[in-house]
Amino acid sequence: MSQEKFDLTKVHECFDRCLADPIDPDDVLVDAYLEAFKELYKFFSLMGTVFGFVSSDVKEKVEILEKHRQQPNAEKFETIKRMMEYERDAELLAKKDYVSGSRTLLRLHRGLDFIYVFLKRLGELANPDDKTNCVCQTSYNETLAHFHPWLIRKGATVAMYALPNRDQLLEKVCVDAATAIQKLPEMLVVARQVYDRTQDLYTKYDLHGLP
Repeated sequence: MSQEKFDLTKVHECFDRCLADPIDPDDVLVDAYLEAFKELYKFFSLMGTVFGFVSSDVKEKVEILEKHRQQPNAEKFETIKRMMEYERDAELLAKKDYVSGSRTLLRLHRGLDFIYVFLKRLGELANPDDKTNCVCQTSYNETLAHFHPWLIRKGATVAMYALPNRDQLLEKVCVDAATAIQKLPEMLVVARQVYDRTQDLYTKYDLHGLP
């Protein structure tokens, strides 16, 4: 059975909902954020061995946060801000036998930085026949590579050489490549808003350095 393809329009819709907290316009709704990442997981998986290590990490982190949303205190994890304040006030951020939602989501947040930069540059390629390996390597080196050990960085860089041109890549991973190209700029605007709002929250609560 072929793997389900990546739907960029669905990611756009999910990120739109992320920003629609009726209580706090500066917060981010966790459930919609996780829905977006379930779709982004397909993107990473469909790229094959290039980002196999990223897709498995995304899947694990999404599952951890979904478990937090299923606990009796699920309302504490309804938004990113509430989650951070709850874990900080309850002194859970450094608790050894506790899996922090704030720490877990930080890994997804870093992944969003990469996917944003990569897709933006993919859309800016002047020629659909242009190879994507260079923009992928540059995007990775500027984002996720800062948080990965040398062995993973080396493996990712080698695997990227096999990436096809833009149109071939989008045909491989997207439900509808033509629609993806058309909708990409709009999705990137919303993704950037989600990223920036989340970045501001990690800065506000001084949580960028979570181990």
